[in-house]
Amino acid sequence: MLETRSPTAALRPFVKSLWVSTAGAGAVGGRERVLPTGDAHVVFLFGDEPLRVWEPAGPSESCRLGFAVVGGARAMAYQKEVRRPATSVGAQLRPGAVQALFGVPAHELAFRHTDLRELWGALADETRERLAGETTAQARLDRLERVLLARSRRLHGLHPAVAQALLALSSGGRVREAVAGSGYSHRRFIDLFVGAVGLTPKLYVRVRRFRTLLRRAAERPQARWADLAQDAGYADQAHLTREFRELASMSPGEWRQAAPAAPHHVPLGPSLG
Repeated sequence: MLETRSPTAALRPFVKSLWVSTAGAGAVGGRERVLPTGDAHVVFLFGDEPLRVWEPAGPSESCRLGFAVVGGARAMAYQKEVRRPATSVGAQLRPGAVQALFGVPAHELAFRHTDLRELWGALADETRERLAGETTAQARLDRLERVLLARSRRLHGLHPAVAQALLALSSGGRVREAVAGSGYSHRRFIDLFVGAVGLTPKLYVRVRRFRTLLRRAAERPQARWADLAQDAGYADQAHLTREFRELASMSPGEWRQAAPAAPHHVPLGPSLG
């Protein structure tokens, strides 16, 4: 079960949504493939075992992380263990939030998971303990919101050039036009963008288009992939298939056959060991 809500207005420049997830019997028993969204997130887990992931999507060696973790922006899938029912509380972050909340440029945390204790020290464990002490999902979301709001007050929002570029790219603008409109050199603009978002502009656009595709494919399960490709802005179905394999480590047909309850979380087989 997943419960989400929008953050308070003061936190919206940094946080897209807050959520509480409780994995029931139907969601456990092995691994799931987590497909990229292009966003960073922070999550607190409650259970007997820390987060276990395989980076990238499916190597034999796994990595055990802590109970409070930051997932950086990424453009490739990874796998995580879902062997036991567990509750987690987290937030999906906007561009610029990594710098504001954790004090480092977004690219330093991109394409990997980081134990929150490396960034917050004792505050990470303290926050998890207080979240665990709350008795309802809404109380946990309230608590997390207060912690994030207190951290975000240290910095202002996005650099204006990055904010302008994100708006243009979200409206279908081209990367070269965003660079020209920024008033900065190409190299300086890329540095600003990657520092805020964690991905290059071109990679960000690719992942954003992929997110659109997954959303529409979930909404229209009987639609032809050729039609979905055209609607999402791909050149053709072959282009869609190449992008799907590169970003999701699976084919569109395999994704549809898995019938994931959430588009970015695809159930896999049992976890070994």
